[in-house]
Amino acid sequence: MSARDLLSWYDRCSRDLPWREDQDPYRVWISEIMLQQTRVETVIPYYRRFLERFPDVGALGKAPLDEVLSLWSGLGYYRRARQLHGAAKMVAQNGGDFPTTAAQLRELPGIGPYTAAAVASIAFGEVIPVIDGNVERVLARQLALGEDPRKISGRRKVIAGAAELLDNGRPGDSNQALMELGATVCTPRNPRCGECPLAGRCQALELDQVEMFPLPKTRKPAQRLRRRVALVLDGEKVLLFRRPQDSELLAGTWELPWVEADGKSARDSERELSLRYSGLWNLGPQVAEVRHSITFRSLRLEVHRAQISSQLTVADGPEAGWFAAEEILDLPTSSQVQKVLGAAGPGVAEQKNL
Repeated sequence: MSARDLLSWYDRCSRDLPWREDQDPYRVWISEIMLQQTRVETVIPYYRRFLERFPDVGALGKAPLDEVLSLWSGLGYYRRARQLHGAAKMVAQNGGDFPTTAAQLRELPGIGPYTAAAVASIAFGEVIPVIDGNVERVLARQLALGEDPRKISGRRKVIAGAAELLDNGRPGDSNQALMELGATVCTPRNPRCGECPLAGRCQALELDQVEMFPLPKTRKPAQRLRRRVALVLDGEKVLLFRRPQDSELLAGTWELPWVEADGKSARDSERELSLRYSGLWNLGPQVAEVRHSITFRSLRLEVHRAQISSQLTVADGPEAGWFAAEEILDLPTSSQVQKVLGAAGPGVAEQKNL
């Protein structure tokens, strides 16, 4: 079993994905950024829409950030989009020519070791292994690795194993083959070992302990938070506020007004809403409860119809605006906004503001 066996399997069995149509560095880069922590099935329509609007790095670099964030809306981890936009500006200023090595690519914002190696090997033929979660799993099983593949010693062994499977003539395809193998055959649960081109060299399979590898990582316990979300309407328009550009999460995106609710009365929440957003707030009855997870946070959102004084003036920091449903679809928002609006039901449009 060798790099040749892996490539032969890839040539026969790889999925037909839009970013594999050519080795254009811009397209490879966009796909790799989108695929970080996001499923392939989710990425495909976003990728196609993004490329239709921004067909090259120059178009992306010239675009307003708001438009980029809007097209990214729903993919989550918005920092990726902001860094993508910043990197596009840098490349466009360089005449549109991408750096050609992994080391040079890492100088661009948002490009770490994985993305740099992927773009360099697929688009420019650099012989360098790509290590993502799928590759970690394949190699941990091949080696029956008795240590965490994400820590220094284990990572070195995984990189060495991946390097052994690189074909110097087709390094990009070799890397994609390993990632494809992990995504479609050497899966976390119920791997199809009978279809694996590397089964003959898999030490975990020989031990009949495939699903024991890689060793489970220690998970950070979920932070459970309870929040009150204020749903304020004027006719058919909803009041949204924009997160500051320096927010730790979801910077620059639009959201419904909210405050933390644990241990606080509705009156407390009204005061906090006034302090955060200005205006005089009156929380009405709870109309929905929504569960939402983001990174390690597990949110319980209590959605209240709310009213504010007509003299609302936006406090220093956030921006505010009234938006109809079709306008919200074009804004950079998190999926949380759509969840809340969907859960509140069609009757929310009947509420009028004071």
